[in-house]
Amino acid sequence: MFEALFTSTAIVALAEIGDKTQLLAIVLAARFKRPLPIIAGILVATLANHFLAALAGSLAAGWLDGPAFRYAIAAGFLAMAAWTLVPDKFDDDEAPAVSRGGAFLTTLVAFFFVEMGDKTQVATIALGARFHDALAVTAGTTLGMMLANVPAVLLGGEIVKRVPLGVVRVVAALFFAVLGVLLLLATAGVL
Repeated sequence: MFEALFTSTAIVALAEIGDKTQLLAIVLAARFKRPLPIIAGILVATLANHFLAALAGSLAAGWLDGPAFRYAIAAGFLAMAAWTLVPDKFDDDEAPAVSRGGAFLTTLVAFFFVEMGDKTQVATIALGARFHDALAVTAGTTLGMMLANVPAVLLGGEIVKRVPLGVVRVVAALFFAVLGVLLLLATAGVL
């Protein structure tokens, strides 16, 4: 459980830096100027989205367990490594309009849907399949999202200006690549 929690936290925290959802957090913070409801919305949306993703990965791994599936998961981690190197951008037309639901509801809905198909959600599915522990993976990926997004909400654009996103993307890509290679070696019986 500790390995699943730690690995999930580290991978998602790194992968989230400069990600579309982090940029969304900055936009929402600038629009609403109410950090606590935004942070709560990010937390609830991430818990819901990532639990479903981790559960899907864990269930798929249980049903499809075998060398071919483990090779596919390893290839997925290697693909995530490459995808992580591609910077995200957030277009103004993708930004949610300020709703009557306020900062919490707007954040909850926007984060849940923007996270669909996002690299951190795909990583959560792969992590769920790798560790077969939806709860530990959900806790880890949610913690990683919060580690990356709470400072973005509180500090806004300042943090993005100061963090070398290229270096962070390379480090995150290396994490994914190492997981993929280790899983390949374990499946081949080398480890």
